[in-house]
Amino acid sequence: MKTHEWETPKAVAIPKENKEWEMGRYGPIWPKTPACYGFTIIADVKPGREAIVRQYGTTIAEALKGSPDLLAPLKLHYLRWVLFDNDTKFMYQGIFDTDFDKYTEDAVALFTLSGVNTVFENLVGFPEDWKTNTPAFIKFVREHQCNSFLEYGEYPYVSADEIKKALRLKAAFSEMLDQMQ
Repeated sequence: MKTHEWETPKAVAIPKENKEWEMGRYGPIWPKTPACYGFTIIADVKPGREAIVRQYGTTIAEALKGSPDLLAPLKLHYLRWVLFDNDTKFMYQGIFDTDFDKYTEDAVALFTLSGVNTVFENLVGFPEDWKTNTPAFIKFVREHQCNSFLEYGEYPYVSADEIKKALRLKAAFSEMLDQMQ
């Protein structure tokens, strides 16, 4: 017998528009789904910047080795970057625990404070003043956002922090059992 919401996988079909969605500071707040919050952005890569975009992936991976909590303020579950159409288009997919407004404001603050620039600087139409002009950053994201119409969660509505806590508990329990042997 399943008694917790996270024990039953769920899917939600998301309408193209919904007049009942809460309005945030920068437009509608898409609802939290079984996969939490997230968005997908597709944009053109500035000509000649394809290698820079790929290198930026390495830069982030290396930065995380030195500072594993670098992206923690974003409350990310997953982040996926894809170059396609002969490396002329970039797709950003993020799944996270906060709503759109908070995520984008936190992203601008994080990159501004850390001194790490965003890969988006290599995309056509991205505002050069993004570090001091959060509304322009958000306008770019909204204009390039491709909304999902179905989202699924095997363990619905569970935050990244809850998952980490459960895994720490599992590790501690395993260690305790090993000590008993």
